[in-house]
Amino acid sequence: MGQEVREYKMNNMSNWIPDNTIIHGNTIDLLPLEKEHYPALIELGKDKRIWEHYTFDGTNPARLTEILNGLLADREKGVQYPFAIFHKREKKIIGSTRFIDINKANKRLEIGGTWLHPDYWATVVNPDCKYHLLKYCFEELGTYRVQLKTDENNIRSRKAIEKIGGRFEGILRNDMIRDNGTKRNSAYYSILDTEWPEVKKSLKGKI
Repeated sequence: MGQEVREYKMNNMSNWIPDNTIIHGNTIDLLPLEKEHYPALIELGKDKRIWEHYTFDGTNPARLTEILNGLLADREKGVQYPFAIFHKREKKIIGSTRFIDINKANKRLEIGGTWLHPDYWATVVNPDCKYHLLKYCFEELGTYRVQLKTDENNIRSRKAIEKIGGRFEGILRNDMIRDNGTKRNSAYYSILDTEWPEVKKSLKGKI
């Protein structure tokens, strides 16, 4: 396995995930999102294929900047923790992911908001990201439940979640409202702490 050291800077002890947490994978590093990452993410976001099943249009630089600013604000509140995905061999940012709905009291959170430039779809990058995010959740934070969700109609994403071991829980109807005013149904999945050993074994084989 690649380097899996976790780096912490305990600036905000009230948040479950410490400030400046970096998660090291085999092919990628997950870096705490900062404004210095915005130009690279905005450039990547110009590809319309990325946003087909999102509630917003990330090809719009102003809208994507607004979303990114919101993530940083939520990190300060301790309810989200966003990352920029850095490809180690190519030495560049290739997308973003994050922890969502962080709930320390109930030891649960969601992994979501993951987007990659299409050049990295169906590669080892997504399994590598998910393996190390899940490992951090279950083995560092001690979570009991990690949730994942996607648009009901996003078949590619649903297959990817199922491939990493997510168990389908059902469809939440009218779960979200898109920027264009239409309503989105979401497919919900989860992985529990009791399921992690088997999921870990399977995912390790994929990366």
